[in-house]
Amino acid sequence: MIALTAPVGPAGAPLVVLGPSLGTSTILWDDVVPLLADDYRVSAWDLPGHGAGPVATGPFTVADLADAVAAAVPDETFFYAGVSLGGATGLELALRHGPRLRAAAIVASGAVLGDPASWADRAAQARAQSTSSLIIGSAQRWFAPGSMARRPELSGRLLHVLQDADDESYARCCEALGAYDVRSSLGRVEVPVLAAWGAFDVVASEEKAIEIAGGVVRGRTARIDDAGHLPPAEQPEAVASLLRSFFASPEETR
Repeated sequence: MIALTAPVGPAGAPLVVLGPSLGTSTILWDDVVPLLADDYRVSAWDLPGHGAGPVATGPFTVADLADAVAAAVPDETFFYAGVSLGGATGLELALRHGPRLRAAAIVASGAVLGDPASWADRAAQARAQSTSSLIIGSAQRWFAPGSMARRPELSGRLLHVLQDADDESYARCCEALGAYDVRSSLGRVEVPVLAAWGAFDVVASEEKAIEIAGGVVRGRTARIDDAGHLPPAEQPEAVASLLRSFFASPEETR
């Protein structure tokens, strides 16, 4: 269902697994991985039909994605960080595979994202007009003012991933998000959680992060300045610093 990259970093170092947002791939984390790989082994995964991810052959849920990540990772505990749909997968990992997680950073995401009707509409658009029809709207949602100008090459590569994504797999991801809602289950998340948001994010705002951090047993929040919905691509140094600090002392609450 997913594709997980081989870890980069020192043998024996703690494992960090990085998750993508809808329409992107492991490219999202390209500039963050080297900033973590001195002290961690770092892997990233692709969604069905995105990047190296196998094409979806049927419907799936966000919980199914979490199960697939847990199955793909060797039998050890690991740190996790995911963006948007990857962040939602992180909350499902915490709920379904908590003993495997050392801590989870949920970035630009929420316990629920959007509403079922809007996700159904986007799935229908992807099927009828291809993911190419979503590029302009996605670029507007994804990036803070000035981000594309600051990082034009990476922004362009991410939009190409969206254009090249399998239409049906993208639609299935939309439907998974339409059915996703773990708000009533947050109190069962016992692993330390960092809920971070981009200051310009119109998809997963500060309120979403506060809801997560306030609902789990051990949560904290953090704002990422000058970022929209894709902080690892927009502000890789800030994101890497935030993750390093959190992973070094995940039990600390703020």
